[in-house]
Amino acid sequence: MKASWDIFCSVVDNYGDIGVTWRLARQMVAEHQQAVRLWVDDFQAFVALCPDADATALRQTRQGVEVCQWPLQWPSSVEVADVVVEAFACKLPEGYLQAMKAREKPALWINLEYLSAEDWVSGCHGLPSLRPDGLKRMFFFPGFEAGTGGLLREADLIQRRRAFEQDPRARSEFLRGLGVFPADNARLISLFAYENAGLASWLDAMAAGSVATHLLVPQGRIMGDLLRWLGVSELPLGAVEQRGSLVIQALPFVRQEDYDHILWSCDFNAVRGEDSFVRAQWAGHPLLWHIYEQEEDAHWVKLNAFLDVYLKGLSPAAAQAFNALWQAWNAGSDMGGAWNSTLEHWPELTAHAERWCLQQSLQADLAQALVHFYRNWL
Repeated sequence: MKASWDIFCSVVDNYGDIGVTWRLARQMVAEHQQAVRLWVDDFQAFVALCPDADATALRQTRQGVEVCQWPLQWPSSVEVADVVVEAFACKLPEGYLQAMKAREKPALWINLEYLSAEDWVSGCHGLPSLRPDGLKRMFFFPGFEAGTGGLLREADLIQRRRAFEQDPRARSEFLRGLGVFPADNARLISLFAYENAGLASWLDAMAAGSVATHLLVPQGRIMGDLLRWLGVSELPLGAVEQRGSLVIQALPFVRQEDYDHILWSCDFNAVRGEDSFVRAQWAGHPLLWHIYEQEEDAHWVKLNAFLDVYLKGLSPAAAQAFNALWQAWNAGSDMGGAWNSTLEHWPELTAHAERWCLQQSLQADLAQALVHFYRNWL
């Protein structure tokens, strides 16, 4: 059953919110044949993810999605969609809310929440909230356990990733296209993170290590800390700096499809926010998540809730080492000891990452869960 969907996205932190909603919108069109409008209040962030987009256009169609600039003054001519997705509590325009109240057939209003592994999520997933004006919105929580909305995942994602991994030439050609030529047997690591005082100690540990490491750093907020450690004023895109066993290379910000290939190509991925966090899990390699810092340290509860479910199945020693690494990274503290302990359990952590990926792929993906939710609501 084809329905119209309006997905609203307010870009809060660079690319996380738009990364999730743009990926979701494309999948809704491609796999579920839904009619999707994506409303974005920061087109520059969208263009970074979709370079062929027109930053000056008020409306345009990209990969089957009608992408619209979210205007300050809401036009009365916009018709309300069958399903309205308010991504990450972004607050719908007042004019749109008024149109929703006037709609003869009520629209399904979904508040798409941030991803969390906290215990209470499954109990709140799918619950309604009735407003004083008579409108009702439903809370929809992505998650890692049964009873949640699952994770964003295209139907053929795991198959595509495995085909890429089983084709050494495809990996080499992709890396060559980025200007990346790692040494034979070098450990390849990607780093996409917020500013972090613990970076220097991690770089020290990798530089002093016995195994060659090639660190790929896409453009982002961590670059200032990296330049200070290197002692240089700039690191041009594609340029390489070596310190001991560590080679560091800056990469351009790439579209989502290419970022997936970076994650698949690497042996270990340090990621930030929500979209790259989920994509790193689908890559099936060990990862390190830099969670977005929240007021009153609320992010620590979220971080530890994920670790509680992710570390299950690991040996006590491996779980302790990996937990220490995540805690040190997110605290901005010394990473050296935790990194060296993690390396001692590398084969186990690598196997565990693939098992986790396959376990999560058994549940319905987020786009599929949203479509089913709408059909059950009718």
